[in-house]
Amino acid sequence: MTKLDDTLTMLKALTDAKGIAGNEREPREVMQTYIEPFADALTQDGLGSLIAQKTGDADGPKIMVAGHLDEVGFMVSKIDDKGFISFQTVGGWWSQVMLAQRVTIVTRKGDTVTGIIGSKPPHILTPEARKKPVDIKDMFIDVGATSKEEVMEWGILPGDMVVPYFEFTVMNNEKYLLAKAWDNRIGCAIAIEVMKALKGEKHPNIVFGVGAAQEEIGLRGARTAAAKIQPDIGFAVDVGVAGDTPGVSSKEAMGKMGDGPQLVLFDASMVSHKGLRELVIDTAEEHGIPYQFETMAGGGTDAGSIHLSGKGVPSLAICIPTRYIHSHAAMLHRDDFENTVKLMVEVIKKLDRVTVNKITFE
Repeated sequence: MTKLDDTLTMLKALTDAKGIAGNEREPREVMQTYIEPFADALTQDGLGSLIAQKTGDADGPKIMVAGHLDEVGFMVSKIDDKGFISFQTVGGWWSQVMLAQRVTIVTRKGDTVTGIIGSKPPHILTPEARKKPVDIKDMFIDVGATSKEEVMEWGILPGDMVVPYFEFTVMNNEKYLLAKAWDNRIGCAIAIEVMKALKGEKHPNIVFGVGAAQEEIGLRGARTAAAKIQPDIGFAVDVGVAGDTPGVSSKEAMGKMGDGPQLVLFDASMVSHKGLRELVIDTAEEHGIPYQFETMAGGGTDAGSIHLSGKGVPSLAICIPTRYIHSHAAMLHRDDFENTVKLMVEVIKKLDRVTVNKITFE
């Protein structure tokens, strides 16, 4: 097994943490542990988003860098008499990646119970039914119980959080990292590393590193965090789609792992701000940092909420191309993470009041 350095140890802690929308306490505590040494102040919004502040120039513009704490998962909705559990998806799931996957149920007391997602076995289906994907509504979670009473004795109740189970893994090519919840603990890690890189640096602004709540169900925490911060510039740091696997054309997805952060030109939640985008491109070119472009007809990032906050905030989503998002395990490239941090730091150093006013009003 690969020995984990400090960065990999942080990434493992963040991705191992269990936290679907509305249940972000565990990842928030991990993020707080790592970001607190580099922050001047820590606070939260009313939904549980973590907000870390670092002041360079107290009279400078406010720059918001937001990852989101929540991961896609499930919620217990019902326990039947035989002890099988019905569930509600929390965030977007594709039925074909779910069956026979291991999950962890977290009880009110914080205990964990292992389960597996099941359905009617194919051996008893008609040939026609076997050819069709199983509907999510026909799936259940099996925790190896014999009755509803036994399940409840273990502390499981409707409303409990269910998260995918997966162990953080460094692949044979050590640049490739496999884990659950890259969407979007990698954004939280970027916010931490940006604050760390700015620790001894003078920067002409106030930086807010944010772990936003409830992104996967409607970009909600970014909206409330932005209302609290009232930023002048907003960045969402998230995962994007990697289009470098078999069968995917460049027209469907342009991103390639290892080719640098993706600057999202357009998605369903936002058109990227032209002036801010151009500053980021110029900065990347100036420092030799690789980057790529992305457009997505569907989906969105926390920038979709940030840019509509207050009187409007110039915003940009910067994403890391990632394979297999919204499944039990996703894969990304360490160089893309490190280059995103470098790019964010260099851009932040340029965002003084004059530059921000020029971006905003020209």
